[in-house]
Amino acid sequence: MRHAPLTILLLSLSLFAMSPAQADQGAQTTLHLLDYVGADYGGAVADGKVKSADEFKEMQEFVEQAEDRLRHLPDNPAKAGLVADAGRLSALVAAKAAPAQVADVAAKLRLAVAAAYGLALAPRHAPDATGGATLYAANCASCHGVSGRGDGPAGKGLAPVPANFHATARMATRSLYGLYNTITLGVAGTSMTAHPRLSDDERWALAFYVAGLGADPARVREGEELWTAGRARDTFRDLASVTSLSAEEMRARHGDQAVPIQAFLVSHPAALTIAKPAPIAFARESLATALQAYRRGDRSAAREHATVAYLEGYELVEAALDNVDKPLRLSIEREMLELRSAISRGIPADALAAQVADLDKRLALASGRLEAGSLSPGGAYASALVILLREGLEAILLLAAIIAFVKRTGRKETLKYVHAGWVLALALGFATWAIASYVIGISGENRELTEGITALFAAAMLLYVGYWLHGKSQAQAWSTFLRDSVGQALEKKTLWAMVGVSFLAVYREIFEVVLFYEALWVQAGPPGQAAIWGGIGTAALLLAGTGWGIFKYSVRLPLGPFFSAMSILLALMAVVFTGQGVAALQGAGVIGATHVQFFTLHILGIHPTIESLGAQLLAAALVIVGMRAGDRAQAPAPASEAKS
Repeated sequence: MRHAPLTILLLSLSLFAMSPAQADQGAQTTLHLLDYVGADYGGAVADGKVKSADEFKEMQEFVEQAEDRLRHLPDNPAKAGLVADAGRLSALVAAKAAPAQVADVAAKLRLAVAAAYGLALAPRHAPDATGGATLYAANCASCHGVSGRGDGPAGKGLAPVPANFHATARMATRSLYGLYNTITLGVAGTSMTAHPRLSDDERWALAFYVAGLGADPARVREGEELWTAGRARDTFRDLASVTSLSAEEMRARHGDQAVPIQAFLVSHPAALTIAKPAPIAFARESLATALQAYRRGDRSAAREHATVAYLEGYELVEAALDNVDKPLRLSIEREMLELRSAISRGIPADALAAQVADLDKRLALASGRLEAGSLSPGGAYASALVILLREGLEAILLLAAIIAFVKRTGRKETLKYVHAGWVLALALGFATWAIASYVIGISGENRELTEGITALFAAAMLLYVGYWLHGKSQAQAWSTFLRDSVGQALEKKTLWAMVGVSFLAVYREIFEVVLFYEALWVQAGPPGQAAIWGGIGTAALLLAGTGWGIFKYSVRLPLGPFFSAMSILLALMAVVFTGQGVAALQGAGVIGATHVQFFTLHILGIHPTIESLGAQLLAAALVIVGMRAGDRAQAPAPASEAKS
């Protein structure tokens, strides 16, 4: 009997006075038991007869223990039905029912328990295949063998022998979640120990790697061809649809074609990330998952899912929704901020459920407004125009002003570095987009972190350059600079700071623009895609004209007014970047958000939160204090001091 020690251990565990964490562990262990019943029952019974008395006794103990654990889990609206289904499963085992019937009932009960108690049946993101291989070599290969055939040197003489991951029939009855549970909980009394020191992501990476060890390459290729052809996209919508069912369960529910596709997605889980649902649908699914996590007491996971719902879903359609229904766009954005704040405060689960339900209704309304192909060519044109104008205006204003400044200071040799800065930013922005789209799937959180950090760094550089320009706005100060300071290290640092600004101003915008256009392209459909190109072209011409006009007329300004205007512009942009940087970090969940009744104006970085507005007020105060200090430093000395 392979797992008798596990039964003894489970029977010895206390089932009473469970904390939320213990309840979660109890539900997870119940799933572990049900998974073993579905996988191993066929080895105990065949054709209504017992094949192995020990195995059959073990199956009876497992289902009885699962039923008993369900009875002692916290009250839940679905609990009575779950206990009844567990009793039905126990009766089927006692009656020596067909293995296929027992496996089907066990699988359905397993999924029902997971749904009722909000258990996550899949990792948060596609596992790292390289990491899985490294973890396997370090933790498993000594017993299971380098290739996973159960022939490792440390496995010799062990009873039971280590699992052979190339045993096709056996592996076809194991779900990926079952493998993850085995890695998490271990098998008591055997050499298969639990791995609590591994993180959740590492245990999932290991489960995916183990599941793929015995995969038939021909079947994986077949699955790739079917997936590429667009088959079973409704069946495999997310990672949970891959991990929650075994290959046999997948065949029974979704047909023969689903099995090779599942094999391909196990070997290449990132393919699901690339083909994830439309942004609004993804946001709604993530919010539902956040509520499940919150109900089971995992506030951290709930906040993460709520953040992902915004970053990976809703944010990508904000610009397009702005042109269709701006009030709706603003209300959803505000409610998503409030939801994350409510999760952090720990409000009652029912109150949070009401917030999620209201958000879901608003997102459904937004989805109706943004159905694929629903945008008219005029709407697609306007959306494309506004996206590029909105995101590019800041960058083009700064670039034109910096180029004009360099010309006025007589440092034309620096122009090539300024141009190199924004050209490099364009190249790096498109490279980042390509990598994100086709290779590693950069998350919305990382995108927001990049935008937030670069915005705040650019704001600091702008303040520095602005102070310098303000100090040179007086003719006397400028003459002194020309006479004494040209070429000094401080001035070189200032010019290089402008080169940095030219890079950051472009890089922080380009990736976001591309992502917005990706979403808009799908929403517009073939009828509106030509209009999108028209909007992009028009916006590019307008931005180029704006930059040319600023450059042309700023060069003709007198030095004093030019430097004063430049210092004011850069100070304003520093305040704007500060607001946008804080808002981006709030979107990534790095900074909290306390909503206040105030208007939103993205182009000025104004967002209705205490943190964002407070940071902008601080930046404005630094501007005022710094410029006043500069004015005092440049003021003529009193006559008495001059004589002395």
